Amino acid sequence: MEYEVRYYYPAEKLENIIKKIKSIKGLKMGSRCYEKTSQFDHPNSEMSFYSKEIDGRFRIRITKSDEIAKCKISWKRRIPTTQTTDVNQEEEVELSIKYDEYDNLMFLINNVLKMKNVESYERYRTTFTNDEIEISVDEYPFGIALEIENKSNSKKPKEVVRNWVKILELDINKAYRLSWDDKYLELCKSQNIKQYNHVTFDKPMPKVIE
Repeated sequence: MEYEVRYYYPAEKLENIIKKIKSIKGLKMGSRCYEKTSQFDHPNSEMSFYSKEIDGRFRIRITKSDEIAKCKISWKRRIPTTQTTDVNQEEEVELSIKYDEYDNLMFLINNVLKMKNVESYERYRTTFTNDEIEISVDEYPFGIALEIENKSNSKKPKEVVRNWVKILELDINKAYRLSWDDKYLELCKSQNIKQYNHVTFDKPMPKVIE
């Protein structure tokens, strides 16, 4: 299980957010990486991952920087009871493959399994980690997401997340409970901007506004 909370901010807040997290002792800062995530649906519409009964996402992600290049396949599903607590609880299964096998993987997904490429997004991610937490600062085309995720195997995961929310001086009751695509759709509707299935930096985008 994955336990996390996330917050959204305007793009102009990036420098201040990074500065604040860097000021916390004991966190290791990773390199800023480019990520592209593609999300696929089951080829049989009767078994759609996007149905209310399943509410899951099958994802293929590439991550690149000057130091690394990797590819990950993941399944993530929202647990129905997650709204009953202040920390998101989600089912997540991940599998890493070699980066240079990405093209072959996409061929199999698209042409053999014939899964439906529903949506994709680009972002830049910077992570801060220690033995119990991973704090991610994600630069989306429409704004900044701050994600706080438990990584401890020995402590109560919800308590770890709550503690780091306090360290970052945030209000857990103001965390955004849904996923990036929910936030993007919400912004498009409220700002009357065309919604794209593939969210990239070269398209007109809505903006997170405080």
